[in-house]
Amino acid sequence: MKNARHILAMFCALVVAAAVHVGPAAAETIKIGVAGAHSGDLASYGLPTVNAAELVVKDINAKGGINGRKVELLVEDDVCKPEIATNTATKLISQGAHVIIGHICSGATKAALPIYKESGTIVISPSATNPELTQSGDYPNFYRTIASDDAQARTEVDFAVKVLGLRKIAIIHDKGDYGKGLAEFAKIFVEQSGAAEVVLYEGVTPGAVDYSAVVQKIRRSQAEAVIFGGYHPEASKIVTQMRKKKMETVFISDDGVKDDTFIKVAGQYAEGVYATGPADVTANPLAIAAREAHVKAYGAEPGAFFDNAYAAALAITHALEQAGSTDPGAIADALRTKDVSTPFGDIHFDERGDATGVGFSVYQVQNGRYVQVQ
Repeated sequence: MKNARHILAMFCALVVAAAVHVGPAAAETIKIGVAGAHSGDLASYGLPTVNAAELVVKDINAKGGINGRKVELLVEDDVCKPEIATNTATKLISQGAHVIIGHICSGATKAALPIYKESGTIVISPSATNPELTQSGDYPNFYRTIASDDAQARTEVDFAVKVLGLRKIAIIHDKGDYGKGLAEFAKIFVEQSGAAEVVLYEGVTPGAVDYSAVVQKIRRSQAEAVIFGGYHPEASKIVTQMRKKKMETVFISDDGVKDDTFIKVAGQYAEGVYATGPADVTANPLAIAAREAHVKAYGAEPGAFFDNAYAAALAITHALEQAGSTDPGAIADALRTKDVSTPFGDIHFDERGDATGVGFSVYQVQNGRYVQVQ
């Protein structure tokens, strides 16, 4: 009996000693969800965000984590589909995600946000540009490191009307939250310009094989330019069919098309296409270091929205550090009041959740690659 008590006492002492030894180092990990299109046609938009988050977190964990807590990534695929995004959001919350980087597409983001709002989870997107996401006031837990579509549409219209001097413009969209939202702003800005007119405003069905009907409408409208709101799968088909019909109509699109995948799919017919996209930050030392790290880790140049995703990962981890906890209110306060260095310079977020100091530039496909022209 004495030996049994002695053994029990030793066991208890070992447990206490182990607990003391583990202490803060064994604190719960900080879980960051990464949601977006990781498969399907739009994976080229979502996978760069996963890579950006991995690079930032790897560096943080190598330095001891955030306030002594290691960071864990929870990566979930929503295929950029609203109906899947809700399941993705629910799964990430059930897995204990403290904050979310994503989603990538505006429609998927809009579908998932009510779930995150209910749980009080902070969400930061590198690419969801629909204006209502911040301007409606419905989602105080949402932030983004990219400008909204009203700014993007303004850039496109000003370029078409003031730089290229175009007067007859057809506006085509894919009927989605992102594409249609951008098209609506473009229509307003063309009409407000007083120097150009909208000669065609038309929605197309995503995933169709043949867009000859809308191409014919563009021809009949005698449009000098098309402004397209949507993603590369539809844009590449429309451009290809236009060029095969010998139509030289200027084609201007958005950051949903400003991706190397569009060039690969459209091939020779991509040449000359314009697209807006996040400002070129290739001269920024932080952007240079991030891209070099990507090439070293993944053996390839980063893809679309990588810089915005890297900025989002830096912003959210910096806010977690400044907050000193995973409390959503403290994180939100840090995002809005504490500047963080990113590929876009030092940024913070306004009361709506939009980042300061980010905007759009105009690019053109020249000799098989996008080149900034404005």
